[in-house]
Parts: sequence; structure tokens; C-alpha cells
Amino acid sequence: MKRRTIAIMIAAAVAAGSMAGCSRADQKAPEADQTAAGTTEAAGKTAEEAKAEDGEWEYKEATLTASIGTDLAPAGYEAVFALAEKKLGIHVDVEVRGGGDNGDSIIKTRLASGDMADLCGTNSGALLSALNPAEYFIDITNEDWAARLDDTYKQAVTIDGVVYGIPTSSAKGGVILYNKNVYEKYNLEVPKTWDEFLHNCDVLKEAGEVALIGSYADQWTTQFPFLGDYYNVMVQEPDFAKKFEQGEIKFATNEAGLRSWEKLADTTPYYNEDYMATTYNDACDMIVNGEGAHYFSSSQALSNIYELYGDEVNNVRAFAIPGDDPDKQGLTVWEPSSWYGNKNSGKVDDIKRLMEFMISDEALDTYTAALLPEGPYCVKGYELPDNAYDAVKYDLQEYFDSGKTGLALEFITPVKGADCPAICQELGTGQTTPLEAAAAYDEDCKKQAVQLGLDWK
Repeated sequence: MKRRTIAIMIAAAVAAGSMAGCSRADQKAPEADQTAAGTTEAAGKTAEEAKAEDGEWEYKEATLTASIGTDLAPAGYEAVFALAEKKLGIHVDVEVRGGGDNGDSIIKTRLASGDMADLCGTNSGALLSALNPAEYFIDITNEDWAARLDDTYKQAVTIDGVVYGIPTSSAKGGVILYNKNVYEKYNLEVPKTWDEFLHNCDVLKEAGEVALIGSYADQWTTQFPFLGDYYNVMVQEPDFAKKFEQGEIKFATNEAGLRSWEKLADTTPYYNEDYMATTYNDACDMIVNGEGAHYFSSSQALSNIYELYGDEVNNVRAFAIPGDDPDKQGLTVWEPSSWYGNKNSGKVDDIKRLMEFMISDEALDTYTAALLPEGPYCVKGYELPDNAYDAVKYDLQEYFDSGKTGLALEFITPVKGADCPAICQELGTGQTTPLEAAAAYDEDCKKQAVQLGLDWK
């Protein structure tokens, strides 16, 4: 499907969602219209204010500012902010800043100077603490609506027991994508252990199929077997991240940590012959068309596939990287960036009203009408739309519903080696051993730990 066609479809979906919202809000029985009109005229109130008193959202006009980076697609939050203006009376002026290190510097400078917007959209996880949230961001810990936030997500926006943020978008999972038609052809079952996964790969390889797609031309994609396995590390070593940050535990000398590198080495025999020349986009083509059976990736790849192939994206399903115990399977999660309220803006009550609204079912429905989610939302009880990707709606959502999710390591500690892609590529191509790769990564992480002032030996 052409990209222009998808753009038109998305625009139509936003328009349709807005029109549907107007219809629902404006449809009343004639008698009710007359009564409401009389009551409103008598009290000198707007129709929106009258509806607020009837138990809907509080309507009070206000103008807020929001600062967000270029990495978040605007269609979703623009649709939600438009609805917030209609329902709450809150108009939001959005400032789009640069991304990357430059964007981080802008945030720190504006916070320190007292010039931050009312809402700041930025990182969740380990990088949040560097912004000194206790000084700058609103504490939402005891807000009733904050109880809707997913427990794993809360860990990524909590510092010293205080909750600060709400998600800007859906979460993403570190997964193995698989082609369901290939699985049906060979009567394969979704594996519950790593050995069962390798068995499936053996069956496919013996049948002449590409058991596992490698996209090593884009080096960053080589990390997913390692990074996506952290849930299994955490299950065996619950304090791994804390001890790793303190330099008390290393991948090369810890059984659970080394196991992730061993799994990456196990993948080498199953790749497509041209995996060194295959790109990420090539891999997305291959998995949706059944030219390969499995692909390690983030669930974000589903949007890329949908943009090019439309509903054929549902040829692709997903499962978490299996561990060695079938009873302890779970999903490594990359949480979305988050909205934080500026506690020094003078508009705290309006900010809280908007934050509450943004995680309501009504707002999330509007968001998903504009952008299909790449993973479950970090909001308890929210049901994904019928047209959500099957891999998200049926596969990833199950891990969230059962509480079998855990943060990716980089959301728990800022210590991450810059050379991770190169080290993973060397191991995946058979140039090094798992122990050598793990030791190289430990040494790579030591460089950053020293820069962060951590006492690593």
C-alpha cells in the first residue's frame, strides 16, 4: 500500500473520529434540548458548563503550553488536545523542540531558568532522575486517576516513591515477530521456552525456509535478541539492574546475564544468506510476506509494515523472547515518553485536569483513531480498538493483562554501552563467543559508568 494512501486514511480516521465525537456530544432528545437551553439561559451558563454540572468533564477555559520533541508523531496528541478544548475548555499551544542531546539540553536549561512550558513531554525511566523532578514536576502520586496507570509503567515515572508522569503514547515490546501463515503451514506452536523456539527454527530450516530474518545492514537491529531478553534476566536476578549500576554484577560473570549473549549466539545458523546486506525495511517486507518466519524486533515494526501493506500486517504475530522456564514467560517493555506537569507554572489545577483527561478512555479512543498503537497503552482497563494490530491486541496485551511485563534495562539504569550494536553484530556473525561479547559489553559500560561518576571496578 502506498504511503500517500495511508496518509489519506489516517487523516480520514482523525476526521471521522472528530465527527463521531461531535455527533455523540451534540445528539439530544428535543425535550432535553429545550430544558437544557432554558436552564442554561436562566443561569447564564454555556452548554458545556451545563454538561459539566451533569457529571461530565469540568469545563473551565484555560490556555496551557506544551513542549514536546520531534520523535512523537503529532497526529495523536493534536487530536486529543483538540478534544480537550471542546470538553474541558483547555486550549493547548504546542512547542516542538529539537530531539536528541540538543533537546535534552533545552529541557534542562528551561527548567533551570523557570521558562518551561506547562506540560513537558520527555523521557521516562532512568533519564528522568537527571531532571530533578521533585523540584520541577507535579507530584501525581495520590491523584485518584493516577491509579489507572500500569504498574510497570509507573516504575518508569517514579523517583523516590513519587509518581510524576502519564504516557504520551503506547508502550512497545521487545518481541519475536512471526509469520502466522508459515506457522500454520508447518503446524508450529508458539514456543514457551528458548529450546522450543530453536526447535521451530530447526523444522523450518530443514524444510528450506528462512527460519530467522537478520537485518545486519542496519546494525542497530542486531541488539534486539540481547536487549529484549532482559525480562528473563530479571526473573532470575531481580536486583540485576541495581547491582549492575553499582558495578557489583557483570554480564560476563553472572549466569543470567551471560545467558542473553548465549541466546544471541544461538541465532547465527538460522539467518537468511544475505543477512549482512538485508536492511530493516527489507526484513519488514520479508516477515509480512512469509519470506522468513521469525524476526527479532520492537513491536514498533508493525507500524512500518502497516504503512506499506495495510491490513496484511495481521499476517504477523508476536511473542516475547522465551526464557528457559515455561512458567516464567514475560515481555520486556520499552515505555513511551511521558507528559510531566510544571509545578511552578501557576496553573497546576488546569494541568492536572488535562492530565486526567489524557488518560481517559475517551481521549485514548481519539488518539487511536489518529494513530494505531504499537503496543498496549499503559492504562489499566483500556480496551484496544477493534482495528488494532492483531499482534498488539491478542499477543502483547495478554502479557500486560497478566502482569508479566518488565522494564528494559535502559529504563532502570542509565548505564548502557554505546558499542552495543557493534558487539551484538560481531557475536551474531560468529566472530566472537558469548563470553567475549559479554566481557566487551561490560567494559564498554564501564566507560559510561565512569562518566556518570559511578564507582566501577
